[in-house]
Amino acid sequence: MLAEYLPILLFLIVAGGIGVALLAIGAVLGPRSTNRDKAEAYECGFEAFEDAHLPFDVRYYLVAILFIIFDLEIAFLFPWAVVFKQIGIVALVEMAMFLALLLLGFVYCWKKGALEWE
Repeated sequence: MLAEYLPILLFLIVAGGIGVALLAIGAVLGPRSTNRDKAEAYECGFEAFEDAHLPFDVRYYLVAILFIIFDLEIAFLFPWAVVFKQIGIVALVEMAMFLALLLLGFVYCWKKGALEWE
């Protein structure tokens, strides 16, 4: 049975070998001209005036949660709707529970103020 997986293992070894070989060739043959100007941070032609490690506003993450909510909804709802007649009432209840969880996430983002921009 393990012999059936030999082509997959061979493919992974060849792909990994090619990846490592390309990285090694780039490291050995690539240009290495470093100086102080290249090592400095560059931001729109201006000198950096703030620390780059500032924390993000919470609304950024809440908008990301909203995107995931609606993305998951479409990813699961469309195929479910295509085969709705064949899957029966159990799948209807399961999809209602899924949509209720998504609605809970949406209400959480709404209460946290993700939809209010200043």
